[in-house]
Amino acid sequence: MAKRILVIGSSNMDLSLNVYRLPSAGETVIDDGGVAYTPGGKGANAAISLRRLGADTVFCTKLGADSHGQKLYGYFKDEGLDTSYIKVDRDFPTGFAAVIKESDAQNRIIYYPGANTNLTRENLLEAFSCSPDAVYLNFEISFEAAMVAAKIAASRSIPVFIDAAPASADYPLESLPPVEIFSPNESETKELTGILPAGADSSLRAALALWKRVKCKYIIIKQGSRGVFVYDGKHYSMIPAFRADKVVDTTAAGDAFGAAMLLEYLSHGDVNLAVKYGAAAGAVAVSRAGAATSVPTASEVLEFIRKRPNEI
Repeated sequence: MAKRILVIGSSNMDLSLNVYRLPSAGETVIDDGGVAYTPGGKGANAAISLRRLGADTVFCTKLGADSHGQKLYGYFKDEGLDTSYIKVDRDFPTGFAAVIKESDAQNRIIYYPGANTNLTRENLLEAFSCSPDAVYLNFEISFEAAMVAAKIAASRSIPVFIDAAPASADYPLESLPPVEIFSPNESETKELTGILPAGADSSLRAALALWKRVKCKYIIIKQGSRGVFVYDGKHYSMIPAFRADKVVDTTAAGDAFGAAMLLEYLSHGDVNLAVKYGAAAGAVAVSRAGAATSVPTASEVLEFIRKRPNEI
């Protein structure tokens, strides 16, 4: 029976721009790859990833009463998400992000949260009526809403995965209840700890700093092409990244990783194997343009792994 995952997170309409380099102050550069409006938001990316990977996915988010919100809602329905707990905000517009992709396929994102910040306790309690097997959270909603959701889950013994993005040094991480997995990337780890995890030693120091603040079973630090650092309070491991066929766009790769890793972890409890599966999903995602549109299906991830027996 498919795992039911409740994703509580952000929904955005993304405006994707392609430039060979960022402009200097007062300078204009020409978009050389076309512009596109595509579904995005870390919550939406994760929810769609989970659904494509085979989970029974329930999405709790807030959209504005505008055309972007209408288009996103229709997209979520078409993807097969349970949209019963998607709410409409009459006062704030749908979340929006400008995704600027440079010639090396790295991206820079400017995010306007809009309605994403207005999820209420009542919205969250209603969503938990779906009786999920696990909860997936990120910080593109308000930290307060994420904390309330984590506490509701903890009170019901439901495992929680937190994708710690975006990060702020001001977040009171100590106030979070115990969670299963807490997962920032390199820049988020530096924001939260002051330590850039650039190698084994600095990654361990950063993980120890997070361990002192976050009550969790695993700290998982995403490090892009260098792999993933895993720490359980006593031991650590470094899981190498898969080599992608090509790197087109890194947007949503971390979301695809987190969703795949969580679903695989729930199936057997081996965190290192789950991280490898997540890394494969992320490698498939970077080979495609877009955010939610780039995340893979389970068969695509398995085919990617099958072709790389020496990287397992």
